[in-house]
Amino acid sequence: MPASPPSPRPSPHPSPRPTAESPEGHPRRWLILGVICLAQLTVLLDNTVLNVAIPSLTREMDAATSDVQWMINAYSLVQSGLLLTAGSAADRYGRKKMLVTGLALFGAGSLVAGLAGTSGQLIAARAGMGVGGALLLTTTLAVAMQIFTPAEQPKAIGIWSAVNALGFATGPLIGGFVLDHFWWGAIFLINLPVAALGLVAVVALVPESRNPRGDRPDLPGALLSTIGMTALVYAIISGPEHGWTSGRVTATAAVALLALALFAYWESRVPYPMLDLGFFRDRRFTGAVAGTVLITFGMGGALFLLTQHLQFVLGYGPLEAGLRTAPLALAVVALNFTGLSARWTARLGTPASILLGMVLMSGGLVAIALLAARGYAGTLLGLVLIGVGAAIANPVMAHAVMSAIPPAKAGVGAGINGTLAEFGNGLGVAVLGAVLTSRFAALVAVGASSLPAALAAADSPGEKERITDAFSSGLVTSQLVGAVAVLLGGVVAAGLLRRAERTEAEVLAA
Repeated sequence: MPASPPSPRPSPHPSPRPTAESPEGHPRRWLILGVICLAQLTVLLDNTVLNVAIPSLTREMDAATSDVQWMINAYSLVQSGLLLTAGSAADRYGRKKMLVTGLALFGAGSLVAGLAGTSGQLIAARAGMGVGGALLLTTTLAVAMQIFTPAEQPKAIGIWSAVNALGFATGPLIGGFVLDHFWWGAIFLINLPVAALGLVAVVALVPESRNPRGDRPDLPGALLSTIGMTALVYAIISGPEHGWTSGRVTATAAVALLALALFAYWESRVPYPMLDLGFFRDRRFTGAVAGTVLITFGMGGALFLLTQHLQFVLGYGPLEAGLRTAPLALAVVALNFTGLSARWTARLGTPASILLGMVLMSGGLVAIALLAARGYAGTLLGLVLIGVGAAIANPVMAHAVMSAIPPAKAGVGAGINGTLAEFGNGLGVAVLGAVLTSRFAALVAVGASSLPAALAAADSPGEKERITDAFSSGLVTSQLVGAVAVLLGGVVAAGLLRRAERTEAEVLAA
């Protein structure tokens, strides 16, 4: 009797995703989504709200430039470095527990920040808020994937993505309003009632879920990933200020590369890895990863440049510039909260939706680059195109990342998604900012590489006009580079995801 063939190994990325509750999803899933989106919005607001308080902090705390930079960067550095570790902890110890812990840490950090009397206290408080923010960013998306059915997940993630856009747009506006009526500490103290409400709602409503296998904690992996990502983000942040070839940046980048290389080696050897490198053999996962990095690279850098164009070239104040970028977030919110983007995605399919969304976003960046100099109408057209494209592409990309990972690893999946977004955004700001600086420096005959310094050195109105035109030319070049990156991301992601779908169809047919 011939020997029977060996049974195939189970796929590490099963396509069906059972919910933590029932085939119909959690009975209060939409109310729970509102609770976790409220927590998500609070974290996202603190990514941008402090920027408008810089003049007040400098004046009232007698803070040096380096102090102000650390006040801003301490939050993003800690948050970025801990995303993978936070997601792994949520999978192992319980996503509800980590959500409660994140809200408590974020609220406590906000209280200390609002009452801080020195720069050092505020920097430490912001770092503590970053720990809470990392836990919240990973657990909110992981919980959403657990309580919704596969059919409802695209719409739920669309709403989650819309909250991200809302946080980006409203941070400077809320900060400006609060500073007009209160002292700077109020921008942190307004987090307290939101965190308290979130704590009560999470304890009462959110179901507990965790990895049923209970993998051992991967402490070396957590340490190496935290060191590597923190060093990498710090190198990207420091590059434009200190120079990409400076000792500080090259040394930090070397530490990042070494730590991440050791992390990859360790994860490939350990029996219970925090990040299973086998995920990267899944074309669906690698396509979503490539698209996420390139889309956030182009978007983060281009929107950073747009705020400079509105303020330095068109002469708008910070609050007015924030209001004029609001149509982008409004388009995202309208399409995702109404469910239109989820319905379009269901009709088009994942690869076509990603390609369409990123083509629209790329077209919006081109419109801003070529038409913004003629007035706000061109900028408005570009912002609406970007918003519509983001409303289609971003939720699909996040869902592609999360659905390529087993449900038991939902926290790690959310950590990967957040890490990629932070990395792409920081890299986009650094690289497109460097393109702007080099183009501007090549067109101006003065030694200063920044627009304010060059204008201060100008000795005639004609010279100032020439410098402003050179800055505008640098912005156009940088925006076009960002548009190419977004378009490339769409083509790469759609191609890989299309191939993954064909492979899955062939396996099912066989």
